[in-house]
Amino acid sequence: MRFALAQINSVVGDLQGNAEKILQFYNKAVEGKAELIIFPELALCGYPPEDLLYKKHFLEENLQIMQELAKNITKGTIIAGFAEPRGYHCCNSAAIITEGKISTIYRKGLLPNYGVFDEARYFDPGDKPVAIEIGGIKCAITICRDIWEIDWLSKFLSKLGKFELLVNISSSPFSLDKLPLRQSVIEDVVNEFAACVCYCNMVGGQDELVFDGRSVIVDSEGNPIAQAKGFEEDLIFADITKEDDSIKIECSATAPGQTEKIEDIYNALILGTRDYTIKNGFKKVLLGISGGIDSSVVAAVAAEALGKENVIGVTMPSKFNTNETKSDAAKLAENLGIDFLTIPIQNTLEEFDISLMQVKGWDNKGIAYENLQARIRGTILMTLSNQFDALVLTTGNKSETAVGYSTLYGDTAGGFAVIKDVLKTMVYELAKYINSKAQKEIIPKTVIKRAPSAELRENQKDSDSLPDYDLLDKILAGYVEQDKSIQQLIDSHLPAEQVLKTARLVDRNEYKRRQSPPGVKITTKAFGKDRRLPITNRYIPK
Repeated sequence: MRFALAQINSVVGDLQGNAEKILQFYNKAVEGKAELIIFPELALCGYPPEDLLYKKHFLEENLQIMQELAKNITKGTIIAGFAEPRGYHCCNSAAIITEGKISTIYRKGLLPNYGVFDEARYFDPGDKPVAIEIGGIKCAITICRDIWEIDWLSKFLSKLGKFELLVNISSSPFSLDKLPLRQSVIEDVVNEFAACVCYCNMVGGQDELVFDGRSVIVDSEGNPIAQAKGFEEDLIFADITKEDDSIKIECSATAPGQTEKIEDIYNALILGTRDYTIKNGFKKVLLGISGGIDSSVVAAVAAEALGKENVIGVTMPSKFNTNETKSDAAKLAENLGIDFLTIPIQNTLEEFDISLMQVKGWDNKGIAYENLQARIRGTILMTLSNQFDALVLTTGNKSETAVGYSTLYGDTAGGFAVIKDVLKTMVYELAKYINSKAQKEIIPKTVIKRAPSAELRENQKDSDSLPDYDLLDKILAGYVEQDKSIQQLIDSHLPAEQVLKTARLVDRNEYKRRQSPPGVKITTKAFGKDRRLPITNRYIPK
């Protein structure tokens, strides 16, 4: 029996468009002689559909369009995920379609309800295993989380008896170190059932999530036979045969390849930025380019994601910007080949200062004056966004976002925060990777070597207000991403004073993060749905 994994990029809510894509990949698979074509979890409606699932008409359309799609499936069999209405509720289901109709439906048994997953909020769990037989091969069907708890799965599938192929359709978002976890889960399945596994994962960006694809086929001895491409759509085929009790699986596609962590992060940022921009109806993006490391990396990602002709860089110098940073901003834009605008803000800043001098207590030497510069820049960018229908990309990194080293309605003003989940030390690694990948200097070396500064006052350095980023990022990795206590961090030989200061800054600035734009999630604990803490909060961590 020949089967195919169709790793597609669905758009949440675009039921008709997703159905057309399913049909397009189905036709390609049939041309390749596939008898079974497998699509990802919730391929018809996209993942996650969130509160669209509370709309009865949305659920009804899911079923209606799936039934219409089924009429075109006249050769072979497909398995595709959709949101199935069931009375006043719904299920995360897989439709098995053959001979022009839905012949069977499998309903997901285990519903994840942690981090970015809220499936228990929306779905009822299924309680019946489903298997189909094609060409003498018995296939057990599962959906995503079903295979992550092997004891539950073993008991759940015991009613099916022996099967040769376990199919798992999934929408598993990317995060660092996720791939080894998936591989370990699949190994457990193979060991438990002595069956081949085909794992079909979603690909694409959806709001803050990025789905990396990398669908995989593994034989009954645990050997990876083929892996689909990472971070792009793909279609791979395999042939499975049964002789007595022996199962053989062959594939002409390439075996899984290893990628470096920095390459995965870069590809995730590109895919997340591209899909967020295009799926939300924008063709162009714009961003402020300061001559610093963060805006340089964001500009490079944007140019790769959308094409240099669709990126506008804007530099907005004041008297505090050095000639070196102004020169580096221009050089970066030239290296990338993007449009570049220079809009000085010094005169505007002085006019604001004159007006504010009428207010008793106004001080143009303090933080309010520094933040005023950022707010003027934010206003300019948003005005250009209105004028040219271009999405504003913000350039704040996770380290700054964590401790509130940002200005509300200033550098946080925009539509999408590309490096929101990237720690500052990793931003530097990305800059080096971008230059290495291009085999030339895209981001000027002076940008990489220069001490980071907001340049909102004379001789300002980030280290005036924050610990060195090497230290800060270690504290943040423990406190934010690993939920360690202050005492645990101190016991791990991190300096107590800096740990206490950083933890208090993180907790105090939740209100800023709530008002900041969404951005690409790359870690297991990103700000947002992964980490839901109250804004009004008097708990003092110890």
